[in-house]
Amino acid sequence: MPKTPRRIEILTFPKGQVLDVTGPLQVFATANDLAAMARTDVPYEVRVVAAEPNVMTSAGLALLTEPLSGPDQPVDTLVVAGGYGIQAACDSPALVAWLRERAGAARRVASVCSGAFLLATAGFLDGRRAVTHWGRCAEFAARFPEVRLDPDPIFIRDGKVWTSAGVTAGIDLALALVEADLGRETALAVARQLVVFLKRPGGQSQFSTTLALQGRDERFDGLHAWIVENLRSDLSLERLAARANMSLRSFARHYQRATGRTPARAVEEIRIETARHLLDQGHPVSRVAGRCGFGSEETLRRAFLRRLGTTPQAYRERFAG
Repeated sequence: MPKTPRRIEILTFPKGQVLDVTGPLQVFATANDLAAMARTDVPYEVRVVAAEPNVMTSAGLALLTEPLSGPDQPVDTLVVAGGYGIQAACDSPALVAWLRERAGAARRVASVCSGAFLLATAGFLDGRRAVTHWGRCAEFAARFPEVRLDPDPIFIRDGKVWTSAGVTAGIDLALALVEADLGRETALAVARQLVVFLKRPGGQSQFSTTLALQGRDERFDGLHAWIVENLRSDLSLERLAARANMSLRSFARHYQRATGRTPARAVEEIRIETARHLLDQGHPVSRVAGRCGFGSEETLRRAFLRRLGTTPQAYRERFAG
């Protein structure tokens, strides 16, 4: 462990999500607690910073924050929280300018949930893979087409920039940062202390219903409803484009811009979502594969492993009510 603690700054703002701040904060604090109990040097110095003191979160809990740091203050890691106030934060030229300078000075930069919007506004996600809350993926893809959005992972690392999915995914992200700094054994000890997974199985798609497919383009709302009702049918790109009354090229381009994913990926996600609900109800895997249009149990198994990190049988055994 380092003799000089790594300085971590967590940026928040009015109407921020309280767990986006306190989740990662507790992970780093627990790493410090375990180090103190072992009588070794604490690894982190954590500060919650904001443009104003006494920031009120969207949950109604006020956070006593520290002022935005000056350029003379070293920083190791900058974490940007998200929340309902993210748009106002993105609209603040002073805050965006501070973030651009501060993030440039940091060894690594991270965002939690919709905090990715602020990083993207500051230009730190251009050309990079990133993730944000599943419910805002369509909006994000439309606003920041230069970012390579992947809507499913719990968190993504692309160089010095880390982004995470919705809310509690900030805990997963912080544990990954601790693992990168201090090793797997320490990160696992922190996870055990907090009674959470060190590496959570599956992606954030397992927690959503529509995966934000209902984007800004209303032309696709009816298409999604039709897909759900016709999972056993031919759902090729040609069939979907014809259903949307668009050319192949135009459909593929506009659909990805509106939803943040390709039509083929969206079809697979809808099929998996439906399969999950059927497995939740205790239906056998063979029947689920047929009803959802996978064709075979093996195709369903591969899709589950790819998207959720588990098999249909294991999922059924764990979640069937």
